Amino acid sequence: MAVDKERQVKKLPYPKSVFFIVTNEFCERFSFYGMRTILILYLTEILLYTETSAKMVYHGFAMFVYFFPLLGAILSDSWLGKFRTIFYISIIYAIGSILLALTAIDTLKIPQKEFTIISLLLIAIGTGGIKPCVAAFGGDQFILPQQELQLAMFFSIFYFSINAGSLLSTFITPLLRNNVTCFGNNSCYPLAFAIPGILMVVSICIFGLGKPMYRIQTPKGNVFVNVVSCIWYAVTHRKSGPVDHWLDRSESKYGIKLVSDIKALLKVLVIYIPIPIFWALYDQQGSGWTFQAVRMNGNIGFYTILPDQMQVVNPLLILAFIPMFTYGVYPVLTKCNLLTTPLQRLVCGGFLAAVAFGISAFVSLALEKTYPTLPSSGEAQLRMYDPTNCNYTFTTSEFDGKFTNGYFVNTNIKVPHRNTTIYFTFESKSCGKPNCFIIFNEAKTYGLYLTKDDCFWFDDDIEKSRDGYPLVRTLVSDESSVKYTNHEKSKTVIIPANSSHSLYSIEIIGKYQVNDLDFEVEFKLGGTYTVLVNELSAHSITVTNPNSIHMLWLLIQYVVITAAEIMFSITGLEFAYSQAPSSMKSVLQACWLLTTAFGNLLIVIIESLKLFELQSNEFFLYTGLMVVDIFLLMFLAYRYEYVKDEDSSFVQEDEDAGFVDKKVPPIEGVDNLGFDKHN
Repeated sequence: MAVDKERQVKKLPYPKSVFFIVTNEFCERFSFYGMRTILILYLTEILLYTETSAKMVYHGFAMFVYFFPLLGAILSDSWLGKFRTIFYISIIYAIGSILLALTAIDTLKIPQKEFTIISLLLIAIGTGGIKPCVAAFGGDQFILPQQELQLAMFFSIFYFSINAGSLLSTFITPLLRNNVTCFGNNSCYPLAFAIPGILMVVSICIFGLGKPMYRIQTPKGNVFVNVVSCIWYAVTHRKSGPVDHWLDRSESKYGIKLVSDIKALLKVLVIYIPIPIFWALYDQQGSGWTFQAVRMNGNIGFYTILPDQMQVVNPLLILAFIPMFTYGVYPVLTKCNLLTTPLQRLVCGGFLAAVAFGISAFVSLALEKTYPTLPSSGEAQLRMYDPTNCNYTFTTSEFDGKFTNGYFVNTNIKVPHRNTTIYFTFESKSCGKPNCFIIFNEAKTYGLYLTKDDCFWFDDDIEKSRDGYPLVRTLVSDESSVKYTNHEKSKTVIIPANSSHSLYSIEIIGKYQVNDLDFEVEFKLGGTYTVLVNELSAHSITVTNPNSIHMLWLLIQYVVITAAEIMFSITGLEFAYSQAPSSMKSVLQACWLLTTAFGNLLIVIIESLKLFELQSNEFFLYTGLMVVDIFLLMFLAYRYEYVKDEDSSFVQEDEDAGFVDKKVPPIEGVDNLGFDKHN
């Protein structure tokens, strides 16, 4: 029999059309993950969203990304078919990607916040709409059962293309953002968004070129629509008389087979109830954990890890962990009679997710100890700078003090009223006697600096930078331009005249010579510095301490969350496929994607409530939610009775070996698979 099967396979050539599909998927995944990797920093650095608002936009976008596959599957299966759905919606996708890149060009004067939201919505429609179609369309190119082995090879290549696109874009796109300057900015988000947009256009062209070779099937209707219609009919016809099960009211219209399959489906969907909490934790790798990385030291000597580049750790670990768990961890656990059932592994995965966020909460606690102390209500802060050689002394109407090396700081100025005015009188034997006053508001920070004849005040900012790079304020006695030169890396930064109170981001860390003076200042990640310059000398003041905790500490939580993903996400999908009727497998996948959407919706809701100011408290909240969620999952798992799905060829549990044997899915079972890096 095996020989006959091999002969049949050899008679049918491998369909060349799948290479267009795989290449299309690589380009699309590069486009999506490249854009998403830098999105959270774009929202905070360029659009100046607060971290809370940025997380709401980021996870709102992710919510729609995992909601639209449902509509894409219905559109494909009921009207357009897979090819036209992929092609048409990809055009919407490309328009959104290009519009996002154009919006990032500030010189075009496009309303950035408004058009960014529009662009993200178009991208969500695009990537979500084609997600349930591409893998299934690739499966349509094979003739079964003769090409089962070739189909299995296709899905392996397809999954590899997803991870290859994700890995490359997660590493490359932050480099484009950070290492290129354009349109007068120190970064180049337009280019970082444009490259994924161009690749999306390329993916459409590649996909279209393969049309003459494709096997295109006629739409046959969507199972999800039938399921919803059947359930709706049963709910709205409650007066039809007593029945054993409420779904039995639909038998007369939809038949006993569909009703029976939906009953089995609902038993599995009950297990899905706790799933969204997991995704609420997992998907914060691109938001909350990136904000953590911004406040950490990524310098490893020969290279500086960018905060958004830390996200590349997850796909790398996934590729390493899948074979390790399949052929190492699970067999060992089975021999020890531990975690022998899918639901036990699911519970363990949820527990690991809680551990990962517990670790991240303690990392945040350590980071918060390094943050600058900000003024509270009823208080204000003042920092004064004397870059001159005038040796000024001063008196005020509220407090006394003196300069030390040209610097004075008072972090506890009382502001009993809404506006409190303080007058300053400066004295010097060799220069003028400027007088100033500052109108203080509570919970704000102010700066004041002197020249030889005058004094100026400004609203100060002592918080750490949004991108993690050092911020430098240069105060010059005569307000002339200042040149910083990094001889080691041949980098020159010129601070223009009349902008001395502005903060400038230095994106190449290291030691810099100031003008041609015999003075060097070292700028480190996360630090805020004020450099006092006159014609004879220069002096630097560290206003905000640089990042002191290394970014590699994040590896621990990444390792734990990736192990959680393997045990939770993959096992969850395999459990659902093995327990559901064959006709319901596509519906289960659609519902699985919806759990990710609801998880991101939960993040949006929590962020909108603004429960905490400190990130550590927020992470402890998510840890607690996951722990409660685990107990709910344990309760549901305890009550669940496994069924043997003999007609399911997608997954079979080998209880003796302790690992999962993935076989070739039937085409009707992959209609809504929507393969993704973790879905």
